[in-house]
Amino acid sequence: MPWYTDFFTALPQQAWKEAQSEEATQQELELLVETLAFGPHDRLLDVFCGYGRHALPLARMGANVTGVDISAVAIADLRASVGRKKLALNALVANFMILDPALIGGAESFGAAYCLGNSLCFFDRTDMLAFLRRIAGLLAPGGRFLAQSGMVAESFLPDFQERAWLDAGPDIQVLIQNDYDPLTARVTQKIRYYRQGENNSTEVNDRTAHYYVYTVAELLSLFREAGLMPVDTYGTPTGESYQVGDEGIWILAQKK
Repeated sequence: MPWYTDFFTALPQQAWKEAQSEEATQQELELLVETLAFGPHDRLLDVFCGYGRHALPLARMGANVTGVDISAVAIADLRASVGRKKLALNALVANFMILDPALIGGAESFGAAYCLGNSLCFFDRTDMLAFLRRIAGLLAPGGRFLAQSGMVAESFLPDFQERAWLDAGPDIQVLIQNDYDPLTARVTQKIRYYRQGENNSTEVNDRTAHYYVYTVAELLSLFREAGLMPVDTYGTPTGESYQVGDEGIWILAQKK
């Protein structure tokens, strides 16, 4: 069972939500609109959609969005946000890697797709290629795919920290301990979440995450091998060209 199956529950889920600023989300939405070249009622695929911070506003704009996430908690949160609103948004609890394409419309049924939020590097090389090929299979010819990751070597390794504290909201702190294996390019993160409660009580949750570090060139090669031709790379959600040391990378590709 993938480690991320039950990662985003309880306090970790709340910490992830509170750590996403409205400004960053708005910038990413603008990048999605500008780069994916979709029109009203076009079908968009949000892979690892989480609680829908992109899917919901895109559906409100008139896009027909399908969101897939392995987390039942995240999808329940998204569905609750949709409520009784008449939005063209289908939220599905599923493991995207083994999902029957017929359940979301079949081959070549989407005009565009995206995977944001650092989920791209959950996979080793074999699974990464399989993941990208699944994306390509679901896209119509000429369909575009935008993916984001903070785990590319040129971003993650220059400022590598074995131990770091992060604030995730007004009362949540996160301690991250990184163990990087250069022989496998895998990062194991031991993550402890703290939330201050009433009467000086503290809620603590522990999680473990695994990521794979790729160079930008390796990722672009995998995209090409999967039939997704790179169009551009950005170092920020506002569209500046990617440079070594940028916080992350956004890769725009097009199905050939």
